[in-house]
Amino acid sequence: MHRLSAISSSRILVAAVVLAVSAPVGTLSPGPVPSSAAAPAPVADTQRGQVPALRVRTVVRGLQHPWDVQQAPGGRLLVSERDRARISVVRNGKRRTLADLSRLVWVSGETGLMSLAVDAGSRTLWACHGSARGGTHVQVSRWRVDRRWTRLSGRRTLLTGLPSTSGRHGGCRLMLDRGSDALYVGTGDAAVGTNPRTLDSLGGKVLRVHRRTGAPVPGNPFAEASTARRFVWTYGHRNVQGLAQRDDGSVWSVEHGSDRDDEVNLLVAGGDYGWNPVPGYDESVPMTDQSLPGEQQDAAWSSGTPTIATSSAAWVRGSQWGALEGTLAVAALKGSEVLFLRFDAGGGLVSVARPPRLQRLGRLRSITSARNGDLLVTTDNGARDRVVRVSPR
Repeated sequence: MHRLSAISSSRILVAAVVLAVSAPVGTLSPGPVPSSAAAPAPVADTQRGQVPALRVRTVVRGLQHPWDVQQAPGGRLLVSERDRARISVVRNGKRRTLADLSRLVWVSGETGLMSLAVDAGSRTLWACHGSARGGTHVQVSRWRVDRRWTRLSGRRTLLTGLPSTSGRHGGCRLMLDRGSDALYVGTGDAAVGTNPRTLDSLGGKVLRVHRRTGAPVPGNPFAEASTARRFVWTYGHRNVQGLAQRDDGSVWSVEHGSDRDDEVNLLVAGGDYGWNPVPGYDESVPMTDQSLPGEQQDAAWSSGTPTIATSSAAWVRGSQWGALEGTLAVAALKGSEVLFLRFDAGGGLVSVARPPRLQRLGRLRSITSARNGDLLVTTDNGARDRVVRVSPR
């Protein structure tokens, strides 16, 4: 059985044009679609007004591969740097080191200190990072932060054993659920072909654990199992880079494709997202292989060919954003841009905007929605990287 895609096959020719020409500021256009599309054609979002001009301000400079940026109280931002294994506090344009985790974090290739999650009310910080303790793997650690946000203490390993080999496809994105104590963890497949669909491997999955204890969350599809599958929320992923929760509570993932088909996926509990690069690690197979047994979930959006290396996502909130309010802002590394994707209530793609103003920053790694509706974005050019704040004028 195959789930029908949320996008119309009549849009395939339109998609090819959009892939070649970026939409100018002030317009919303249909975007790239999967070849298996079948649903109503999108409509222009003119009733929502114009796409605003954007203002981009540098928050802090002098970073190296900043992987994530999250808000903390008092105007503070927390920033992780992958290879330096450093968490910084940025305030009023000044950076100071909150924690040097180089003795804890294993750094190799794409793996190092990656995603952060912050609960400001309880002054709790989570980080996803490589670890060489007990063999190379990826793990999630948790700390308490002091009142002045100057020191970490009480480290606890919340989840361990996320597979890693050379450091390729290490994932790893964290997201706190707004309506419960759940922590979502998006993982990579470690470039091992059997991981995504082996339920007792934590690679190529989105996991759901209790944010304080690390226990599986009741309601997980396999919560009663005695093996690792009790943590699994969805499976069949290649390399999950982003997680974002819509105001309706739905959770969406952003995933790297191989040589085609970066994906945005609407997550369904127990869903199979169809990556199965076996035998060996055969990257010529489809990102969503509909020839597999059972039901596979089609992507809500796909880049087609070539990929742009989608890396993170955040929902855009606030009427100041005009036609972009309610869209999913998706950052891209190779594409060096931000796409604003509008989906209808059922997850069908409506339109795509690609503001040229956000195509001048180089590779973009992480995008976060600030409390006032601004977007916080990290560049990932390898040297002289920065955090920028994007707001409508």
